[in-house]
Amino acid sequence: MRVEVPGRLSTTLNSDLLRAIADKRLVEFVYKTGRTRLAEPHDYGIRHGVERLLVFQLSGDSQSGASHGWKELDVAQIRQLRVTEHPFAGTRSESAQHHRDWDTLFARVS
Repeated sequence: MRVEVPGRLSTTLNSDLLRAIADKRLVEFVYKTGRTRLAEPHDYGIRHGVERLLVFQLSGDSQSGASHGWKELDVAQIRQLRVTEHPFAGTRSESAQHHRDWDTLFARVS
């Protein structure tokens, strides 16, 4: 799957996010706090005018205090993203977490 995303994202980050979702691969990255997180990427697009990534976080630091669970992230704040070789099953049973009000949805895990 190759989609060109208009806006502020680097081509590499864009490609990596699309590949991780299409291939159902866990991602590691640094977000705001400077600590590494491990997550399943689920939705990627523009929501309320901001490029966002909906993930199910498995481990790492979080400003909310919860080290795991659903997180909606500002893609501009993601650093050092790495698509791992570790797969995940795909959509979780709590698929209601997937937003219906995306301005533009680039990718959603199946």
